[in-house]
Amino acid sequence: MLSAITSENSQVLNVISSQKEQLTFDNCDHSKDPIVGCALEGIANMVAGIKDVSIVIHSPQGCASTVAAGYDHHEVDFTKRKVGCTRLFESDIVMGASEKLKGLIKEADQSFHAKVMFVVGTCAADIIGEDIEGLCNNLQPEVNAILVPILAGGFRGNAYDGLEMGLEALLPFIKKRQTKRRGKRPRIVNIIAPQANINPTWWADLQWIKQTLKSLRIKVQTVISHGTSFAELEQAGEATANILLSHDVGYKFARKMQQTHDIPLILNDIPLPIGVKNTTRWLQALAAHFKIEEKKVEPLIRQGEEMVVDTLRRRALMIIPRYRNCRVAVSADGTLGIGLVRMLFEELEMIPEVLLFRSAMRESRSILEQELQSMGISPRLVFSADGYQIKQALREVDTDAVLGSAWEKYMAEELGIRIAFDVFSPTNRETYLDKPYFGYEGMINMMEVIANDWDRAFRSKHIHWT
Repeated sequence: MLSAITSENSQVLNVISSQKEQLTFDNCDHSKDPIVGCALEGIANMVAGIKDVSIVIHSPQGCASTVAAGYDHHEVDFTKRKVGCTRLFESDIVMGASEKLKGLIKEADQSFHAKVMFVVGTCAADIIGEDIEGLCNNLQPEVNAILVPILAGGFRGNAYDGLEMGLEALLPFIKKRQTKRRGKRPRIVNIIAPQANINPTWWADLQWIKQTLKSLRIKVQTVISHGTSFAELEQAGEATANILLSHDVGYKFARKMQQTHDIPLILNDIPLPIGVKNTTRWLQALAAHFKIEEKKVEPLIRQGEEMVVDTLRRRALMIIPRYRNCRVAVSADGTLGIGLVRMLFEELEMIPEVLLFRSAMRESRSILEQELQSMGISPRLVFSADGYQIKQALREVDTDAVLGSAWEKYMAEELGIRIAFDVFSPTNRETYLDKPYFGYEGMINMMEVIANDWDRAFRSKHIHWT
């Protein structure tokens, strides 16, 4: 039976029927072992994808490491980062630190020469009641950079909320199209929130999307954001469609883009291209929207499906039979988790017993519900899961295997679950090559991890060779 759990989100949406049994946890008034970081992490992750902007953080020095993690997520070299931190001390918290922030903004403006500077307030700024917005307004005439104040204290939400805040801060810089288009609309798209993805090499998913669009003669206008110049961001209004690469964030931003720039969000009612059937469906929906002839998209579908079948036939004759009726728990985000359900159930013949999602997935739960209903399955569900809830769910629900990150792998070992697949970030797997999880090739890449972890699970750990 379907179940939406945790007191935080039990009232969010009524997509999951209230008549269905709920999986509940005791002593869950607060988060234990939180998995998702604070709002600052999400904002840094979004801003770090813009190449020619700077960030000033009004915080103790520890928050600088959170911002650094955002740049690490985009693999941006230290020499290309423009980050300043006020490095607040106890005396600053007691006495106030407005002058310290003003001085750093002026210094950063002279040093970084960035067109735009994001001035980010953190928990410490919230606690002392720092008026970041008023300070930036008063200081604007004295600096060359456009100052963008953002309040990102952890009290204001988690990393997913921070990604939303980052998107909202970027929206005012997108210029409106000056002339109305007449006749047939050109095939131009923006790609939104590719970094909201727990594939350890999510940028490979982005590259797969871009290559696929190029093969269908669809131009990518702006990626919001990864390796994006500020000029590209400004020109995002030239697109004729938005494609969101996340089921966890970005819906609010996409709706505002439609209202302010008349750019529709497409492919938002189906899973992302994960597994054979979802990839085929995604490509067909893309072609239908842009009125691309069937003869141009069908070769991509046929070649991809044949590649998957041929690879599994040659390399893994025993793969499908070994997984049949294997009861699996999936711990992922909505971006990968929704699409994985069909891949696991229909293509690998596994039985998803419990789905553990890191985010609340307020806008995408309807897609999940449609998928589960169409397949006639009813796994138990957890939204906004923390470490405690994941471990308790794995303890309470009878499963043969766990598909997740290194965290879930450790939990499974402790609980005596023999098989655990270390597929998602954070992972212990050393990844030197960028491998997508999207598309037909992406399914093979995931299958390689799953097959290797399955084999490792059955190797003896007790033999001592002499």
